[in-house]
Amino acid sequence: MNLKLKGKVAVVTAASRGLGRAVAEALAAEGVSLAICSRNEERIRETAAEIKAEYEVNVLPFVCDVMNPSDIIRFKEEVIGRFQACHILLTNADGPPSGKLEDFNAEDFQKAIDLNLMSTINLVYAFLPSMKRQKWGRVLASTSSNVKYLLPMFPLSNVSRIGVVAFVKTFAPEFGRWNITANILAPGFYLTEPTKAFLENQARREEIPYHEALEKLKSTIPTRSIGDPKDYGALAAFLASEYTSFITGEIFLIDGGKYAGSM
Repeated sequence: MNLKLKGKVAVVTAASRGLGRAVAEALAAEGVSLAICSRNEERIRETAAEIKAEYEVNVLPFVCDVMNPSDIIRFKEEVIGRFQACHILLTNADGPPSGKLEDFNAEDFQKAIDLNLMSTINLVYAFLPSMKRQKWGRVLASTSSNVKYLLPMFPLSNVSRIGVVAFVKTFAPEFGRWNITANILAPGFYLTEPTKAFLENQARREEIPYHEALEKLKSTIPTRSIGDPKDYGALAAFLASEYTSFITGEIFLIDGGKYAGSM
């Protein structure tokens, strides 16, 4: 299916691995020029070179800590200077650490809010002027399935990500008249670095092998599987396409059917 995205420019954060990279690759396959960032210079440059070689698209790698507003401004200036536009924005960041509520303090919650919520807000404000000028934009906020149901052992993520939903749902109706949509991607468990770290911690706590912790997690998911990042990337690319101009302010839960609610 041609998503009619060839020639568009996408900004994808935390794109050197995991779900961010999967989205970057799905967009590159559609002929989208990319600006990708990560805190790790070596990894983001390597990722850019690999995507450029495989998909033959323009890729701008940039070192950016999304918790730092000045880094975001420098990133925005580099993107607009290079491409003169930003049509698609995926806001994405690593999840905060897991653990019991008593393992953390107020400072830990502030860091999580800066990582997940404030980074989203700062990125949207940075690239919104470009989208308004061209009267076309797609904002995709990568969060977690815990925006629909709170997850035990993830208090920092539970608190910091729900604010992203409130921001996007406030943003979406205000900027729809500029043909700018905003939606929320809420993934369940994918076999990415944060999930692996969670399983390693669980294995240590319960004194069981890693593979047993993985199987226990799979048994709680109706599909009895862990998500494939490529599927996530494909959904993100579709939501960024010309075919979704009438879809905005929605939460897309991708969790293997784990959430059993009707709303």
